[in-house]
Amino acid sequence: MSRIIGVEESLSNIEEALKAKGYEVIQLRNEEDAKKCDACIITGQDRDVMGISDPVIEGPVIDANGLSANDVVQRVEKYFH
Repeated sequence: MSRIIGVEESLSNIEEALKAKGYEVIQLRNEEDAKKCDACIITGQDRDVMGISDPVIEGPVIDANGLSANDVVQRVEKYFH
């Protein structure tokens, strides 16, 4: 089963890295997008604006601020494996 990972639009390098690992990636624009995801990757600055500070998903919300694309992919894989 393919995991759906929501990624903020500004994180295109992380989006590409996740796609390369076989994850289905959608862009996060609002809380409804987040509800479709198994995990969400955000920059942190939009945490409250996107409504993701409240638990709208079962999976992790990963703040990518200060992390490389590889770091984020490792965190996602650690959570799902």
